[in-house]
Amino acid sequence: MQSIFVDRATDVAHALRLAQQPGARFIGGGTNLLDLMKGDVEQPARLVDITRMGLDRIETLPGGGLRVGALVRNSDLADHDLVRQLYPMLAQALLAGASAQLRNMATTGGNLLQRTRCPYFTDVAFEHCNKRVPGSGCAAQRGVNRMHAVLGASDACIAVHPSDMCVALAALEATVVVASASGERRVAMADFHRLPGAAPQFDTTLAPTELITAVELPPSAYGAHSHYLKLRDRASYAFALVSVAAGLEMDGATVRSARLALGGVAHKPWRVAAAEAVLAGQPVSAERSRQAAQLLLAGARGFDGNRFKIELAQRAVVRAISRAAAGTAQAGGNGTLTGERA
Repeated sequence: MQSIFVDRATDVAHALRLAQQPGARFIGGGTNLLDLMKGDVEQPARLVDITRMGLDRIETLPGGGLRVGALVRNSDLADHDLVRQLYPMLAQALLAGASAQLRNMATTGGNLLQRTRCPYFTDVAFEHCNKRVPGSGCAAQRGVNRMHAVLGASDACIAVHPSDMCVALAALEATVVVASASGERRVAMADFHRLPGAAPQFDTTLAPTELITAVELPPSAYGAHSHYLKLRDRASYAFALVSVAAGLEMDGATVRSARLALGGVAHKPWRVAAAEAVLAGQPVSAERSRQAAQLLLAGARGFDGNRFKIELAQRAVVRAISRAAAGTAQAGGNGTLTGERA
């Protein structure tokens, strides 16, 4: 049996000092890390408990926008009045993820750092996983790959990022606030998660001793016309085959600007600027939506088990744009679509 030491941090500076110890890992809600520890996938020597540092507040920013503390629970974020009014796609994405019990424990910072649910990664009985054992191979490429990537994958890894919240944050162009011994820095969501390349063991650009302290949301023009659509195999407690976060800034019947992000298809939330630009300055139409979908999926490559996701994602994009154009209030629900044709 491996011994584990637990330290409780009282503030950010204390947490950063404790993280300097060999084998230390931060723990907040623990909904992912503890599972991986029980499965022997993660083996930290020390845990630094950061749950009592006061990073659990949602505050308005001077120039508009919101600052969400890293320890705000997913359920509290989804239920916050300003999030529901100004960033409804974020509330929808959060409510589409996990279960009520998990959302009551999971934190904003921890959600950003979720690890892939690729079974070849989470089950140590499989020998070949470059993400868990660098250099060992990728069994998913010739194995069961229904849930895996069709965009941005590499010969080393075809795993996908599992978070719903992060897809909405990518579309909303959020910023991740990070603290370290050398000070504070801000990382755009587009630069926070990384593609696998030759080093799939690294999910993000975060250094081991850096600590997420907050997520900042800029003022949003997409509150009235946004939608999060999640397609999955069952109605709850399932990860996305494909998800879409769509936001439209409307000027009458014309799209002034658009934001689109895909989940369940790559190692990070997937955005393509050209796909958003093709919608701008035009009324919403099926033709324009299909063009946007094709641009988002350009270069997609499927495997035997997941080739269907390419067409599924294209159809989901068209559906999400249509629902966003109809207005957020009309979209309703938690954005989930199960057992329905996209």
